[in-house]
Order: sequence, then structure tokens, then C-alpha cells
Amino acid sequence: MNVKDLKVGCQTFTWEMLGDRFAGGPDDLLKAIADGGYSGIEITDTMIGRYADRASEFAAALKSSGLTLVSFAFGSNSGFTLKEEIGADLEAAQRWIDFAAAFPGALVSMGSATVVSDGPREGKFAIAAEVYNRAGELGRKAGVQVAVHPSSHHNTLLFDRADYDRIFALLDPDLVGWVPDTGHILRGHKDMADTLRTYRDRIRYIHLKDVDANGTWAMLGKGVCDTPAVIEIAGTAPRFNGWLVLEEESETAAADPAGAVKTNRQTMRSYGA
Repeated sequence: MNVKDLKVGCQTFTWEMLGDRFAGGPDDLLKAIADGGYSGIEITDTMIGRYADRASEFAAALKSSGLTLVSFAFGSNSGFTLKEEIGADLEAAQRWIDFAAAFPGALVSMGSATVVSDGPREGKFAIAAEVYNRAGELGRKAGVQVAVHPSSHHNTLLFDRADYDRIFALLDPDLVGWVPDTGHILRGHKDMADTLRTYRDRIRYIHLKDVDANGTWAMLGKGVCDTPAVIEIAGTAPRFNGWLVLEEESETAAADPAGAVKTNRQTMRSYGA
């Protein structure tokens, strides 16, 4: 894939991380992201707001903003690692799969498995894999691709390369794709490029994010992420759909989220996208 064929979207977590400091709603997000020069959006169950049960209205709002829904992302208080919550987690997966089905090409991204209870880690991998695989089957029936998004946040089960190896060994690659997040990989892996290459057949789209040498979130291009290498590897991934979704968690973004995502979009243009 040529770099000029890449599509650039924006993740709404930049606002979600502000908590009560963000008093706006989904329409404010659409405006900020469209004004920032993006062509797509990945929104979460936390930020979808009044559109949660109104897919047709959200589609109209997207069209008015000139945006495409790249993916709908959701997580769970269970961390997808509690056996007694498997049923509830799959009900949530079905809900958001049905929502995403109204948007051609949109995926459903499931958050990182997280440790929320005592007990051996091995068992938690098995539970998470069951949830992800069964959600992937629900997605296949609905014609919606499902992917997992590992993170490096507190208590994540999917932090370093050994964790990635373990979960991917349990996942059906035809049912569950991967949304690699460059920032999260850099915080837990010695060689981001090797991780991307090893599992590139699972890549569906990419979260592009930067960190400094200490693992602190940085504006895109201001840290250690080798963005051209990420783009090159993505171009060889057989199931990569062409979307780079920029996500920003730095202190700069916390102070001015709309300004930060606009700056990141300008940075991407310097890479040709």
C-alpha cells in the first residue's frame, strides 16, 4: 500500500481521558475531529452519548461532518477476565456489533484484557480468549470484524511481548484481529517493529501514538516511535484496511485536546499521509 493511500482517523480517548473536565458531547467530538483535518473517527461506548441507540442518526451526523466510522471501541469493568461476566460481556459485544453493522466497513475494537481479581494469570488469559473468540464469532455472523486492542495501562494483562504471544496463541486469527497501538507496544516491548512484523497477518488497522524514551506519552513525532517503519510494515499486512487512527494521551493533549489532534494531523502530512 502506498503511503498516499492511507486514511487518517482520530480516536476519542483524547477527550475521554479528561473525565469531568470534558463537558461536551459526541457532536463536539465530530466537529473537533473534522476541523482537525481527519477523515475518520473511532469512538467509544463512553463517548457515543445520545447516539448509543440511534445508529441512523449517528450516520447522518458523520455524513454531515465528512467523517467515516472506522471502529467502535468498548471495554468492560470485568476486564474480560471474569468467568461470571462472560455472558454480560458477550451481550455488550453483540450490542456494539449490531451498532457497527450499520456502518459499512466499521470494526468493533475490544479493549485490553485487564486483571481485576485475584487468581493465576493463566486462567485470566483463557477467559479473555474465550470472550474475544466468541465475540469474533458474533461479529462474523453479523458481517462485522472484531479486533483486540492491548494496552499498557494499569493492571493490563497484555503488556509485554510474552503476554502478546500468549493471548495470540489462544485467539482464532480468522475471528479476532489486532489493533496494534504503537505507544502501548513501545512501553512494554523491546522491539516494536519485530512485534508488528511477527503478528502483521492479524493487523486490521493501527493506533498511532508516541512515547518518549521513558515511556511517557508524547505528541506524535516528538517521541521514539518510528512512524515511517510502522507505515512500511502496515503496508505489508494482508488484512490492513488502510486506516491509521491517531490517539493522543500526552499532557499537551490534556491541556488542549482539539489543538493537539490538529497538530498530530499536520504531523502525519509530513509523513505523506
